[in-house]
Amino acid sequence: MSRLVVISNRVALPNQTQTGGLASAMDAALKELGGLWFGWSGNLASETGAEVHEVTKGRIAYATIDMSKSDYEAYYSGFANRALWPLFHYRGDLVDYQRDHLEGYLRVNRLFAEQVAKLIQKDDIVWVHDYHLIPLAGMLRELGVTNRIGFFLHTPLPAAGLLITLPRHRELFEPLSAYDLVGVHTHRDLRALEDYFLHELGAAMQTGGRIRAASGRVFRAGVFPISIDTDDVIALAEKAQDSGAVGRLKASLDDRQLIIGVDRLDYSKGLPERFDGFARLLRDHKTLRGHVSLLQIAPPSRSDVPEYRLLRRTLERSAGHINGQYAEPDWVPIRYVNKSFAHTVLAGYYRTAKVGLVTPLRDGMNLVAKEYVACQDRDDPGVLVLSRFAGAAQELDAALFVNPADIDEVSGALAQALAMPLKERQRRHRAMMHALEANTITTWRTAFLDALRHKEAMRPVVA
Repeated sequence: MSRLVVISNRVALPNQTQTGGLASAMDAALKELGGLWFGWSGNLASETGAEVHEVTKGRIAYATIDMSKSDYEAYYSGFANRALWPLFHYRGDLVDYQRDHLEGYLRVNRLFAEQVAKLIQKDDIVWVHDYHLIPLAGMLRELGVTNRIGFFLHTPLPAAGLLITLPRHRELFEPLSAYDLVGVHTHRDLRALEDYFLHELGAAMQTGGRIRAASGRVFRAGVFPISIDTDDVIALAEKAQDSGAVGRLKASLDDRQLIIGVDRLDYSKGLPERFDGFARLLRDHKTLRGHVSLLQIAPPSRSDVPEYRLLRRTLERSAGHINGQYAEPDWVPIRYVNKSFAHTVLAGYYRTAKVGLVTPLRDGMNLVAKEYVACQDRDDPGVLVLSRFAGAAQELDAALFVNPADIDEVSGALAQALAMPLKERQRRHRAMMHALEANTITTWRTAFLDALRHKEAMRPVVA
């Protein structure tokens, strides 16, 4: 069986705590197949890629490179997170394009390619991840790498009309044709990719998800919605009920109902709109005052980016205003927490909450929505209120869907969720659990790798 080579911006080293679905999925795939995981070490040095640091554990080799501060600022803080991230999340107004940032992005991708090309063996299967490394396959091809190479985009992909607003977009996106397989989360993302290649790059559609680029190269694109380790999450939630942190949360509620939101502090998550929707609930449903609280967990991220610092200040003011207006001596409407919690604790919090509030303005998938559903007590489950603009909406179609920009709709869905009869909650939960049991993180990775290995038959995971 071919060895697997995973390439991503960061690497989950064996001596580090793994977080997120990607880390666990790649770790499982590499343990099964054997192989290499290559990426940035997370450390800054005087020069990017001057040395490759290698660690081996079992059948997995981990290879990382350091990055110079100037390359980090241009490639990661600059182009990846101040141009591509807002663009891919439909925030064209926040795109900060700078030519030197793009040059740094391309330079770091080229350094990645030069170093990892030395480590790729003849029969390896190569899997590249996310928006940090879009042009990597084209650079590997220029270095003579002929292996099968796949790419998976973990963010949404906006419509072609928005993609072309990025200066030098062809230079960035045309190299996607150098991959053998490009995977996205949703059919909407797939249509955006196909439209861009057809109408902007002069490509032609062929059968079986194949796209013939203007260069003549043929690649395939398909829908592969990422998921969670459903059984593991269920077990975590059951075990978490005995933890002290969960016990303290339950005691503090004093039989009040809890709505929970868990999101990285990011403008794509719709947190100001979420707070406004909860405030509208309290305004319009006076009987709920004193009987329901919103716990919003929002660990800070990218604090060096001005938009993120502004968002944090906005949320602090909003939570303070709402609490000042509605709080009582023995009750606080919004519990706003800016720190991370272990998955074992979060699973217990999810199970405690009567409503999971997941309302991003745009999201590639949003695994919190799936984790919330999996953590519920099947006999007495909570209700998921979900943005129709999250990728998870294509599978979790028994959730209560909302447009997060419509605070009256969010308020109405919250009121409906809090009053929902047990039988309806059970019916909706069963339907969503069926989807989660049919498509797990293992299903996702095996479907993608099976499609990548085979030139003809592609059987993507679809909702």
